Amino acid sequence: MSQVDVSQGGRHLAPLLPKLMKAASTVGSIAITMLGLLFVTFVIGRVMPIDPVLAVVGERASQEVYDQVFIDMGLDRPILVQFLYYLGDVLRGDFGDSVLTARPVSQDIARVFPATMELATLGVVLGVVLGVPMGVAAAVFRGRLIDQIVRVLTLAGYSMPIFWLGMMGLLLFYGILGWVGGPGRLDIFFEDIVPTVTGMIMVDSLIAGDWDVFANAFSHIILPASLLGYYSLAYIARMTRSFMLEQLSAEYITAARIKGLSEWQVVWRHAFRNIRVQLITVIALSYANLLEGSVLTEIVFSWPGIGSYITTALLSADMNAVLGGTVVVGLIFVCLNILSDLLYRLFDPRAK
Repeated sequence: MSQVDVSQGGRHLAPLLPKLMKAASTVGSIAITMLGLLFVTFVIGRVMPIDPVLAVVGERASQEVYDQVFIDMGLDRPILVQFLYYLGDVLRGDFGDSVLTARPVSQDIARVFPATMELATLGVVLGVVLGVPMGVAAAVFRGRLIDQIVRVLTLAGYSMPIFWLGMMGLLLFYGILGWVGGPGRLDIFFEDIVPTVTGMIMVDSLIAGDWDVFANAFSHIILPASLLGYYSLAYIARMTRSFMLEQLSAEYITAARIKGLSEWQVVWRHAFRNIRVQLITVIALSYANLLEGSVLTEIVFSWPGIGSYITTALLSADMNAVLGGTVVVGLIFVCLNILSDLLYRLFDPRAK
């Protein structure tokens, strides 16, 4: 290849270098974040006052059996060596076997995660659909009755423990009024009727065209999803109100009103348009928090999701399941942050 061809190729690659460097930086930061998460959770799992060997052999096992299992599990090695072995297994998608289920942890997570995703997705949808208009209305009518109502509702959403709301909701809407289904995802009669495609029962029932299963699944999910939606609504409405107040006090809003634009155009076409990017990050973080933080809701409603799976594993000293679930939750946070960053660039060309 001639020197001219090489120089021309270099000129063609030059505009791509910043993008390649940005991509490499993003991949590197993700790798470092996940490595740090793996190391911290692994070390915490090893220093906790829980003996994973007893979870396997039981308290009545002889000392010889205990020592053999201790060696077989690699616990006799230095902790750094244990972590390197564990890291190699994780990179191959192997989180080990669960003590409780005797199945690979990856299979257990694939089984329970769709339940959490279904619950959190419906919750964040309710939070966005209700929280964004409430936040906008509170900002537009600042200091008036609607603003005071929204502020009280959002403050209550932050203040009241979600497990207490769950128990009160079950008592009122299930026990007394009978408006919703009870704990669990389905009544026993409807279990295993529709084939599992996505693991999300409402979606699978729609695919199968079974409206009875869909209605029963909806009656069970609507109460816990509403509670998570209320928690999400409190955060989204408060942030929306804050963002809108900042925009409505800007000079360009005053100029738009002087030009004779209607209040609807001023609020939605100008002020709200400029907070979309900020809301993307807020909604992504809210969704990640619901996926990770729905543990108490899942326990109260006997919802077989990843939160209750990790909690049960922790109480049973099933550290492979705990570590595997924690890694998956951390990966979700990273993926949602990357998605919000991509959407940020899509809606705000200045970020490019």
